[in-house]
Amino acid sequence: METIKTSELITNDDGSIFHLHLTPEELASKIILVGDPGRVNTVASHLDSIEIERENREFHTITGRYHKERISIISTGIGPDNIDIVLNELDALANINLKSKQINSEHKSLQIIRIGTCGSVQAEVPVNSFVISAASIGIDGVLRFYKDHERVCDVAMEEAFIQHCQWTNKTARPYAVRASEELVGKLHKPGITVKGITLTAPGFYGPQGRVLRLPIEMPNVNARINTFKHGDLPLINYEMESAPIAGLAALMGHQATTICLVIANRQTGEANPDYHAHMKQLIEYTLNTLIN
Repeated sequence: METIKTSELITNDDGSIFHLHLTPEELASKIILVGDPGRVNTVASHLDSIEIERENREFHTITGRYHKERISIISTGIGPDNIDIVLNELDALANINLKSKQINSEHKSLQIIRIGTCGSVQAEVPVNSFVISAASIGIDGVLRFYKDHERVCDVAMEEAFIQHCQWTNKTARPYAVRASEELVGKLHKPGITVKGITLTAPGFYGPQGRVLRLPIEMPNVNARINTFKHGDLPLINYEMESAPIAGLAALMGHQATTICLVIANRQTGEANPDYHAHMKQLIEYTLNTLIN
């Protein structure tokens, strides 16, 4: 069996993986991802017990038990580049022997749910709504760096989006990925959550159609984005992590989806910067749904 070079899979002196500073036994098979390192403590405040806590840069992990279910809560920081780090290191913890640097003979599948914030592009999906990403369209380019990404991509959705939005070839080509049907089915409750397509951007301003001092390449793109629909799924929201999570997880044989709290509505102009009480409700909803 081929050994992975140390330069490709770096570990720390204590045997932990490079960025997350975790060892395989410290990772649960059910994982909650959050962007904000501070939100790890908010989620962990609901746990019945805590086993370990690790921090390095923006990566903060707490593993513990919620109603006897073992869960790891991990912060990723902002953006798809950090998702590339976190998903690869989670998969390595689950499926590579960090000492021998060889791939394990038995594959371990993880369940990964991102809890985040987003902006709605639909007037009828107001601030404080809970949105589940049944599918994601990434305009970040991360998944395109991995061979056979077409295997997990919805090419028909990609082509429809590119044509509908008159997408320029001067930016990264969009890719579309379906989330785990099992996790979406478990999390989605009509009347409580909204299900649809999430658009993952590699930035907060220009990549999401915001204009400050710099003009953008596609100034009218948001007027086309909010009318995009594929099958029975409308495009509902913007955020910055969902697509690479869904895409990398699918390529690696894991289950993943994203559930977000809407804190701004790009159509109505409404925003709620003081959203913490609603985030607490979303966290409680996700935890209780995940273990049932």
